[in-house]
Formats: sequence, C-alpha cells, structure tokens
Amino acid sequence: MNFVKAIVAAGLVAASTSAFAADITGAGATFPFPIYSKWADAYKKETGNGLNYQSIGSGGGIKQIQAKTVTFGATDAPLKAEQLEKDGLVQWPQVMGGIVPVVNLEGVKPGEMVLDGETLANIYLGKITKWDDAAIKKLNPSVKLPSDAIAVVRRSDGSGTTFNFTYYLSEVSADWKSKVGSNTAVEWPVGVGAKGNEGVSGNIGQTKNSIGYVEYAYAKQNKLTYTGLVNKAGKTVQPTVEAFQAAAANADWAKAPGYYVILANQPGDKSWPITAATFILMHKEPTDKAASGEAIKFFKWAFAKGDKMAEELDYIPMPDSVVKLIEKTWSSDIKS
Repeated sequence: MNFVKAIVAAGLVAASTSAFAADITGAGATFPFPIYSKWADAYKKETGNGLNYQSIGSGGGIKQIQAKTVTFGATDAPLKAEQLEKDGLVQWPQVMGGIVPVVNLEGVKPGEMVLDGETLANIYLGKITKWDDAAIKKLNPSVKLPSDAIAVVRRSDGSGTTFNFTYYLSEVSADWKSKVGSNTAVEWPVGVGAKGNEGVSGNIGQTKNSIGYVEYAYAKQNKLTYTGLVNKAGKTVQPTVEAFQAAAANADWAKAPGYYVILANQPGDKSWPITAATFILMHKEPTDKAASGEAIKFFKWAFAKGDKMAEELDYIPMPDSVVKLIEKTWSSDIKS
C-alpha cells in the first residue's frame, strides 16, 4: 500500500504546488489511478500544470461529473448513449487494462494457480467454500491446496472493476447471471467488502486464504499472487500485455455509440478473459470552458506521449486509429 499512498501524495502535491498553472480536477475509477498518477507527474514536470484526481470509484466519478463538481469523471463501466444524452455528457476510452483474480495462499506463487469462469463464479456465489474443493483441485492437480475456508473479498463501493468482473461472471455462469447479474454494485452472496482497488489489494495482502479481484497494476505493485484463467477458447492464459492486447483487438470502437464497448470474455486463443477499457466523461457544454480545455490538453498529451508509461504499468494504450476518432469527438462535441 506504500506505493498507492506515495502516488496519492505525488498527485496531490503536483496539484497543490501549481500556484500559477491550471489545476485540472477529476474523480472516479480506481482501476486507472496508477497510470493517471504517473501521467500527472510527467505532465506537471513538462507543463507546470497539475492534476488533482480523486480515486473514489466509478460510481462516485459519475455522480461528481453529473453534479459538475469536477472537470472530468472517470468510469470503467461505460454509460450507454441514452444516458450520455440525458446528462449532456461526452464519453471516450482513455486506456485499457486487465482485471485479475488474486489470492493469498501459502506457498502459491503468482500465475501458478489456474481458475475457470464457472469455478470463480461458484466461489463468489458461496457454492465453493474450501480451497481443496474438487473443482479447484481438478484445475490445479500439482498445487498444494489447504482445506481452509475461502475468505472472499469484493468491492464495497460503486465500481467499474466490479461491473466488468460481474459482467464476465454473467457471461460464463447462468447461475450468476440469474441470481446476481452485472452492475457497478451488486447484492453479493458472500464476502467482505473493501473500498477501491487499493482496499481490495490491502485486504488480500493481509488475509490468509483470501481471494479478490483487482486491476493488474495493483496486483504487481502490491506483489499479490494473481491466478491464470481459462478463457472463452478453453485455453489457459496468464495476465500479460499480449493477452490484454489479444482481447482488445476484437473491439470495434468506430461502430459503438459513445464508444460503449465491453472487452470481457472475448474470443481468441490468447485473449485474457477479464480485459476492460476505462473511460473519461466530460460535459458537452462545460461550465468552465478554460478548465475543460486544460483537461483536453492533458488527455491529448497522454495519448501522444503516455503510451510507454502505460505499458510500463501493463496497461494497453488506445490504438492510433481510435485516438483519431476521439480527437474528432472532442472537436465536434465539446464546446470550447
């Protein structure tokens, strides 16, 4: 958690010390927080402009942009075209990444354990309660599994990470789809709630025999043990940039109103099954046009200069063809 605290501090310092420069305000998804913080630090050094981004979860980000208390909102659960129209908002994808199951099991190394969608759903449904359950043992014949109870951890806040995770579970489990479904917040059958990717990471790190789900950068930065997954093609895959890219390759952004694309459970032998984009929300007619213009400058800079930084944290940059579409959206839909 020291990493997260450090980048929170860095982001706030970057914002607060910008005495004569514009201060860009945003709030929302915790999924992209590590890369937004990294971009903010580099952007501050290059331009003198700070970014104050509150990592409060997608639900909070949507509420804050609707209330016009921030210049931009951020969400991993994209809004549908009719909702955007109703709220007078423009939406676009800024970066992509992977969501990974993480466990805290003694002697188990990152990537050593494998789960499939049905087993993962049954753990979160409370149907599988012990680590040495036959379904888990069948997938992991060479892993030493304890007979201890599974400590399930999930998000307590309105979360785009939860939206994508539960969307995936609904795709692979009819039982999950009918009993729980997919949303930013659901009625969880079991588990202890934690706030943000930060909270889930901290809880998993401290709780033996636990399982949770986080954005991959959090798993790496907090040295958590992630699992492999069996994808839609029936292949066992590990969370890698290549696997995230394989899933993202199927996206047809040009045909999606409001860029509404869900990347979970994509076809392909190499596709990571819980891949997701994270989105920015801004008003078509911003109250503060100067602040809105500064935010667009930041996102344009991130598209132009932030790819390498994103890849260093195992995020997937948006393809150049999509960036060109987004830049056209800015010029046609946001009044400056």
